[in-house]
Amino acid sequence: MRKLFWMLTRGLLLAAMASTAFSEPALTPKAQYAADSKTAQTRYAADKKLCNDETSSNARLQCRRDAKAEYDKAITTAKAQLKAAGVTPQEAKAVCADCGKVVAVSTSEKEGEGGPVGMIAGGVTGALLGRQIGSGLGKDLATIAGAAGGAYAGKKIEEKVKTHTVWTVSVHYVDGRRNNFEFNQDPGLKVGDPVKNSGNTIVRN
Repeated sequence: MRKLFWMLTRGLLLAAMASTAFSEPALTPKAQYAADSKTAQTRYAADKKLCNDETSSNARLQCRRDAKAEYDKAITTAKAQLKAAGVTPQEAKAVCADCGKVVAVSTSEKEGEGGPVGMIAGGVTGALLGRQIGSGLGKDLATIAGAAGGAYAGKKIEEKVKTHTVWTVSVHYVDGRRNNFEFNQDPGLKVGDPVKNSGNTIVRN
């Protein structure tokens, strides 16, 4: 059953890859090799995780062997396609799979989040104002209403104060992937700039 699930999962992944291949522009042989290698590595890692769900050690071991065989087969196929294009694997390794170019830069206003400070300050102010109204039970109700309204107003004011500009940079990688990165300050990047991944962000390449 688990092996059947594993095979179905692989089939869906391959179908998605095929669909993507038709929608993306043709890659250079080097970029295609980089993309195929990365896909094979990602799939191998996913297969090994699935193998951990097997109920016995023998089944897990066999599953890992099957996963490794599939990985080796994918890499062999990628190298064969590369060789057919007249490029050696050593030359292809020089391709940076995490490198790309900036294809768009945009800015937007992002509303901040109101914290407890604004709510407390607003609540206290609202309560004091409410306390000035009425007497007895009416004064108590006005105090409560003032505190609630003040807390809401304080939260909204704090959100407005914390509103800031966000720079969104769109990157198109050599293997066809696309990704967006947000910056709270101007990253100094423009369309056409070469960039590469650095942790969870990008830097000029």
